[in-house]
Amino acid sequence: MTAADNALKFSNASLQVFLYLQVLDVATTLLGFRIGLSEASPFIRFLVQAGPATGLVLSKMIALGLTAFCVWSGRSRVVHWINYWYAGLVLWNMLLILSL
Repeated sequence: MTAADNALKFSNASLQVFLYLQVLDVATTLLGFRIGLSEASPFIRFLVQAGPATGLVLSKMIALGLTAFCVWSGRSRVVHWINYWYAGLVLWNMLLILSL
Protein backbone atom coordinates (compact mmCIF):
# COMPACT_ATOMS: atom_id res chain seq x y z
CA MET A 1 0.00 0.00 0.00
CA THR A 2 1.42 3.37 -1.00
CA ALA A 3 1.43 6.60 0.96
CA ALA A 4 -1.24 7.98 -1.38
CA ASP A 5 -3.46 4.96 -0.65
CA ASN A 6 -3.01 5.47 3.09
CA ALA A 7 -3.85 9.18 2.77
CA LEU A 8 -6.99 8.39 0.77
CA LYS A 9 -8.08 5.76 3.30
CA PHE A 10 -7.45 8.21 6.15
CA SER A 11 -9.34 10.93 4.32
CA ASN A 12 -12.36 8.74 3.62
CA ALA A 13 -12.59 7.58 7.24
CA SER A 14 -12.28 11.14 8.52
CA LEU A 15 -14.96 12.34 6.13
CA GLN A 16 -17.33 9.57 7.19
CA VAL A 17 -16.81 10.44 10.86
CA PHE A 18 -17.26 14.13 10.01
CA LEU A 19 -20.60 13.51 8.31
CA TYR A 20 -21.81 11.31 11.16
CA LEU A 21 -20.87 13.96 13.70
CA GLN A 22 -22.76 16.60 11.68
CA VAL A 23 -25.91 14.51 11.87
CA LEU A 24 -25.44 14.00 15.61
CA ASP A 25 -24.83 17.72 16.11
CA VAL A 26 -28.04 18.64 14.29
CA ALA A 27 -30.04 16.01 16.20
CA THR A 28 -28.73 16.99 19.63
CA THR A 29 -29.06 20.71 18.91
CA LEU A 30 -32.66 20.38 17.74
CA LEU A 31 -33.46 18.22 20.76
CA GLY A 32 -31.85 20.85 22.98
CA PHE A 33 -33.97 23.57 21.38
CA ARG A 34 -37.07 21.46 21.90
CA ILE A 35 -36.44 21.14 25.63
CA GLY A 36 -35.64 24.83 26.07
CA LEU A 37 -31.89 25.10 25.69
CA SER A 38 -30.40 27.95 23.66
CA GLU A 39 -27.50 28.16 21.22
CA ALA A 40 -24.21 29.32 22.74
CA SER A 41 -22.42 30.28 19.50
CA PRO A 42 -23.21 33.85 18.41
CA PHE A 43 -22.79 32.95 14.74
CA ILE A 44 -25.12 29.93 14.90
CA ARG A 45 -27.56 31.92 17.05
CA PHE A 46 -27.65 34.51 14.25
CA LEU A 47 -28.33 31.81 11.64
CA VAL A 48 -31.02 30.21 13.80
CA GLN A 49 -33.02 33.46 13.71
CA ALA A 50 -34.23 32.21 10.31
CA GLY A 51 -35.67 29.17 12.12
CA PRO A 52 -33.95 26.36 14.02
CA ALA A 53 -33.84 23.85 11.18
CA THR A 54 -33.00 26.47 8.55
CA GLY A 55 -30.21 27.93 10.65
CA LEU A 56 -28.71 24.53 11.36
CA VAL A 57 -28.88 23.53 7.68
CA LEU A 58 -27.11 26.77 6.76
CA SER A 59 -24.41 26.16 9.37
CA LYS A 60 -23.91 22.59 8.12
CA MET A 61 -23.66 23.80 4.52
CA ILE A 62 -20.89 26.18 5.62
CA ALA A 63 -19.15 23.37 7.54
CA LEU A 64 -19.37 21.05 4.52
CA GLY A 65 -18.02 23.78 2.24
CA LEU A 66 -15.06 24.43 4.50
CA THR A 67 -14.40 20.70 4.79
CA ALA A 68 -14.55 20.31 1.01
CA PHE A 69 -12.04 23.14 0.70
CA CYS A 70 -9.71 21.40 3.17
CA VAL A 71 -9.87 18.17 1.17
CA TRP A 72 -9.51 19.98 -2.18
CA SER A 73 -6.48 21.94 -0.97
CA GLY A 74 -4.73 18.82 0.32
CA ARG A 75 -5.33 19.52 3.99
CA SER A 76 -7.40 16.44 4.76
CA ARG A 77 -5.72 16.04 8.13
CA VAL A 78 -7.46 19.21 9.28
CA VAL A 79 -10.74 17.29 9.03
CA HIS A 80 -9.34 14.81 11.54
CA TRP A 81 -8.80 17.59 14.07
CA ILE A 82 -12.18 19.18 13.31
CA ASN A 83 -13.76 15.84 14.20
CA TYR A 84 -12.43 16.16 17.73
CA TRP A 85 -14.13 19.55 18.02
CA TYR A 86 -17.48 18.21 16.81
CA ALA A 87 -17.22 15.11 19.01
CA GLY A 88 -16.73 17.40 21.99
CA LEU A 89 -19.63 19.56 20.86
CA VAL A 90 -21.97 16.58 20.53
CA LEU A 91 -20.86 15.33 23.95
CA TRP A 92 -21.49 18.79 25.41
CA ASN A 93 -24.98 18.88 23.85
CA MET A 94 -25.75 15.45 25.27
CA LEU A 95 -24.55 16.44 28.75
CA LEU A 96 -26.74 19.56 28.69
CA ILE A 97 -29.75 17.53 27.55
CA LEU A 98 -29.23 14.90 30.24
CA SER A 99 -28.73 17.52 32.95
CA LEU A 100 -32.32 18.77 32.65
